[in-house]
Amino acid sequence: VSLRLQKRLAASVLNCGKGKVWLDPNEASEIGNANSRQNIRKLVKDGLIIKKPQVVHSRFRTRAHLAQKRKGRHAGKGKRKGTANARLPEKVTWMRRMRVLRKLLKKYREAKKIDKHLY
Repeated sequence: VSLRLQKRLAASVLNCGKGKVWLDPNEASEIGNANSRQNIRKLVKDGLIIKKPQVVHSRFRTRAHLAQKRKGRHAGKGKRKGTANARLPEKVTWMRRMRVLRKLLKKYREAKKIDKHLY
């Protein structure tokens, strides 16, 4: 007895894919008689048709890998896709440097280490 119709209806009733639907193999004849969504709902209530639980998709390996990356591992030449400039733009480096230098000049001017003719 093919239970393709029942499996399809059950998937629709349970809001899941056909792979997630479990049909009791011992009650195949009983399930075979069900030809409507209403009948399928009754069988779900009786426990002859079950929606299988979610399969575990562990993030353990991912977390371990990210922890290593935070330590600076896995960042060699072979792991890089973008150019050096794409990874840390020269402009950003320049802006940081200039801001540091300007802050320093301001500090020196206030401390009277340099006069306004020098800066």
